[in-house]
Parts: sequence; C-alpha cells; structure tokens
Amino acid sequence: MSEAEYRKPQSDEARSVFDPEITSEFALPAGLAAPRTGGEPETTSEFAVPDGLDVAPPASAEGEGSAFSLPSTYSARQAPVAFTPAEGMPVVSLTKDLPWQDRMRTMLRMPVAERPAPETGPKAEEGGPAVPRVLDLTLRIGELLLAGGEGAEDVEAAMFAVCRSYGLDRCEPNVTFTLLSISYQPSLVEDPVTASRTVRRRGTDYTRLAAVFRLVDDLSDPESHLSLEEAYRRLADMRRNRHPYPTWVLTSASGLLAGAASVLVGGDLVVFVAAALGAMLGDRLAWLCAGRGLPEFYQFLVAAMPPAAIGITLTLADVDVKASAVITGGLFALLPGRALVAGVQDGLTGFYITAAARLLEVMYFFVGIVAGVLVMLYVGVQLGAHLNPDAALGVTKRPLWQIGASMLLSLTFAVLLQQERSTVLAVTLNGGVAWSVYGAMHSVGEISPVASTAVAAGVVGLFGQLLARYRFASALPYTTAAIGPLLPGSATYFGLLAIAQNKVDAGLVSITKAAALAMAIAIGVNLGSEVSRLFLRIGSPEKRRAAKRTRGF
Repeated sequence: MSEAEYRKPQSDEARSVFDPEITSEFALPAGLAAPRTGGEPETTSEFAVPDGLDVAPPASAEGEGSAFSLPSTYSARQAPVAFTPAEGMPVVSLTKDLPWQDRMRTMLRMPVAERPAPETGPKAEEGGPAVPRVLDLTLRIGELLLAGGEGAEDVEAAMFAVCRSYGLDRCEPNVTFTLLSISYQPSLVEDPVTASRTVRRRGTDYTRLAAVFRLVDDLSDPESHLSLEEAYRRLADMRRNRHPYPTWVLTSASGLLAGAASVLVGGDLVVFVAAALGAMLGDRLAWLCAGRGLPEFYQFLVAAMPPAAIGITLTLADVDVKASAVITGGLFALLPGRALVAGVQDGLTGFYITAAARLLEVMYFFVGIVAGVLVMLYVGVQLGAHLNPDAALGVTKRPLWQIGASMLLSLTFAVLLQQERSTVLAVTLNGGVAWSVYGAMHSVGEISPVASTAVAAGVVGLFGQLLARYRFASALPYTTAAIGPLLPGSATYFGLLAIAQNKVDAGLVSITKAAALAMAIAIGVNLGSEVSRLFLRIGSPEKRRAAKRTRGF
C-alpha cells in the first residue's frame, strides 16, 4: 500500500484494524460491517422517541399538549409575581399602615435572606448608624419589656423593630427568661456584632410598659425623625419616672381587691372588712420583707399568713362569718395570674425555655402561698377551729352584687399593676363582661367551671386585643387585670384546707381543679388574642406563617 493510499480516510472497520489505540471492547471487530442508520449515535435511552414516530411540538397558538409541558405564557426568567417561589414560601407584602407588632412578627418568622430590605430614612446617622449603640438601645428596650411581663415573642418583635428602624435589617434577637442577646451581621463576608444583657430585676409597671411601646411605635414610623440621642433621652425619662400611684394607694387597692373577691364567694360586709384588713396587713409585711432583701418566695409566704390568721381568729371567736370567704379573698390578691398567662403564652408561641422558666416561677410562688396558708390552717386545727370545707360551697346567687364586685376587683387589680389612668375604665368594664359570661354559662347554663372559665377568658383576650390594636399598644394592660375575677382562689383554699385536715386525696382533687382553671384562663386569653389577629384586617392581612413542626416532624 502506497503512502498516499495509507493517508486516505479509512472506514471505521479499517481503522479498528490498523489503529492500535482502539482497545475498547465496544469497538467493531475486523470483518464485521454493521450498517449505519445515520450520523446520529445509537439510541440508548428509554426516554428517546422511537424511529418512525414523529411528534411535532405544540404550536404557541394552541393549548398545552402535555401535562409535563410548560404553559405557553410561562417564563422561567420572568415568572409572574403571583407564582410561589421555588423555595416554597409565599410572597409577603408588608404595608406601612399595619401595627409594627404584626409587621415585625411576620419578618421575624422569615429567613434573613427573604426579608425585605428596609427603606433608607432620616433616622440613620451621618455616615451610617452606630451599630454598637443601636444594639445597646435595643437591649435596653427589650429589658424593660421583658421585666414588665411582656411575652417573649413581642419582646423579640420590638427589638427587631428598633434595629430595623436604624437600617440594621440583618439582625437576630434572642430572648430567654433572664438573658437578652442580639446579633447583627452586615454581610456574609463581615464579622457579626453580638451584644447581650441580663434581666436581674422584675417590676410590674404597666405605665412604663405603655411608654416603651409608644417609643417603639415612634421609631417604627417612617415619618418620624428620632435620633439615637432622642431615643436614649426618652428611655432615661421612663426609668426616672415615679410610679403613678403612691404606696398607700397600692395597699388600699390590695385590701379592696381581697374584699371584692370575698363578695364573689358569698361574703357579706363583715367578711369584706375582714378580708380587706388581712390583705392590707399581708401587703405591708411583704413590703417589709422586700426591703430586707428577702426573695419573693418568702414575701408570698408571709403575705398569705394574715388573711388565714384573721379567718381562723373569727372562727375561734364564734363570730357568725364565713372564714373560708375571708381566706379565699386574701388569696385572690396573691395568685400570680400575670406570670401564669405570660408563661402559657410563651409556650403556645414556641418559646419553650422561657415558658418553662415562667411556669417554674409560678410554681414557686404558689408553693409559697400554700406554705403560708397551711401553717396557719394547721395552727387553727390544733387550736380547735371548726373549719368546714363546705361552708362556702352554697354561694348565694347575687348577680348584680357579683358583677359589681368583679368590676371592683378588676379596678383594684389594674391599680396594683400600675396601669395608666386612661386604661383603668376599659379594663374594669372588661372584667365585668368576663364575670357576666362566666356566670351566664356556669350558673344559668350549668356548664362546667373549666369550660366557662376558658370561654370568659377568651372574651377577655379578644376585647383586650381589640383595644390594644385600636391604640397601637400592648394588650397586657387590657387583659391581665380583667382575668382577676376568674382566678381560682376558692378551689385553692379548699384544697389546702383538706390537706391540713389530713384529707390528702380530696385536697389533691381540689388543687388539680385549681390548676385546670388556671390553665383554662391562660389558654383562653391567648386563644382570644390569636382569634382577633386571625380575622381582623387591621392586624394582619397576610395569614400568619405556621411553624414547621405543626405535625410532629
């Protein structure tokens, strides 16, 4: 073979013979001439169209020919905004007219990358916000809210609103029972800035709580021009302000609260005065213990002793009064309803660590009350006091007196919580409505007390959330005092009395009933608030984003 013939293009069969590089087992053997069907490779896929079947693509003017074909109007690069994004989250639109609590709560439940960027406003300082000072202001505001009894979710929403108002959108607040922390990362390539603050003192002052909410609302308003210095000044004014009510007013309110509670369980004028004196004496002893630096556990223990001692003394003196009503009225002023509602609310919103800590605090307070009352009941039993557990079970139905007593109880409870004077009337009416609902269901409809309490507490939460959203304020001042008439004071007393008389089984049954009533109150208040958020357009036009673990996985 000449050199020219050797350089001619050879067939595949010839190349397989002369080309030593072909070592694959799929190469054609020498002498086998396989017919070629064309220039295309062999059909090896099961999804390939068989030979002889020609399927023309659907024309653009016609409808979609297959369930797997894309719509004719669909473009992957320019998808319509109504379509759900690829990550599966709906498009969230936030309007400026909504309360900042709902807007911040919605964004907190979104991943950082999906949050809409804040608009640049005049609040930012020249050259950008001072990140450490903004974080410090945020922590101080969160400390006041958490110490005042606000729920963990609302505290996080307020902290996020403060940071976002100064342009720090990539921040993550974290709230536990005693620790506040916040982290801000300007970008993915920069180091995060983290700050924390410990809550060491807790005080009930709903006037200060309302002032903090107004400050956060002003910071969240895009039309306001609050600088860092102005926000710090207003925060300092809140800390320096005195409580709205003097000490003697608080002590008198404690006595009136106990007297009103005694009327709810069937007491008369003598019982009213005795319960008021016991509660005021207990309040003064608790203030004395607080001034000596004793923990709150011992303050509750000491405050529970005077009402029980007065009731036992009246029994030993053969005075024709219901000692159980005196002791029950004194317990109403001590039951930690505020902490219980906050603890259950944190648990229902997913803050389980904070909820467990709050409920543990409630348990310690309750144990302190139990210890104080049990000591006096045991002394009374040893002295021969005839304390009848059935003495107050036959409560006389006096609807008008009881409604008036429930409103007085809510009024005095609002004073003890240091509420603003403008909110006292609303919460007083809310307490009267709560007792009316409870009385109509339990006394007239003969429905179980737990269900009646839950529904009445739900009405309290609904009305409280309506008033709060109307005024763009916290819902606590409108709900906490209104649940005062529903607190399980009588069930607690009867359980303690049975335990003091060595009737442990009956005592545990009554204590369990008191715990069920307390949980019904807390869940009802939270459910009423959630219902108002779910159906009111003023609160949230978008549906609330559900948690991922709603079905156990």
